[in-house]
Amino acid sequence: MSYCRQEGKDRIIFVTKEDHETPSNAELVADDPNDPYEEQGLILPNGDINWNCPCLGGMASGPCGSQFKEAFSCFHYSKEEVKGSECIDHFRNMQECMQRYPELYPQEEDKDESAAPSDSAALTSESDSTAVTSAVSSDSTSPTDGQTAS
Repeated sequence: MSYCRQEGKDRIIFVTKEDHETPSNAELVADDPNDPYEEQGLILPNGDINWNCPCLGGMASGPCGSQFKEAFSCFHYSKEEVKGSECIDHFRNMQECMQRYPELYPQEEDKDESAAPSDSAALTSESDSTAVTSAVSSDSTSPTDGQTAS
């Protein structure tokens, strides 16, 4: 004999072997063609943003979901000549939030970009030390601008 029991928020259903052997009489509900979130893509027919779109990769939820929604909405509804130019603060807030959760929002660094600043910093410090060295070691026997070393 099968029966059902409620424990807090959970509903526990006990069934017998016979219950499992009989075919199910559950009726499957067809998808609602009027469901505004079903198979619509990022932008709904009315022009609103579909925050449930899988194309957003879950960015609209999580610890920075509200900041993402603010930034994305600002950009989507922007009427500025340079679209989204008024949204910089929203995107900055979103970026700051994401930096607080690096395990959830890892930063992908382009190798060329990450190497460039350190290379230029190394060149700067090297050229600075060269300039300091030549200024310190300058004596009467070193060549000047118009002369060459013999």
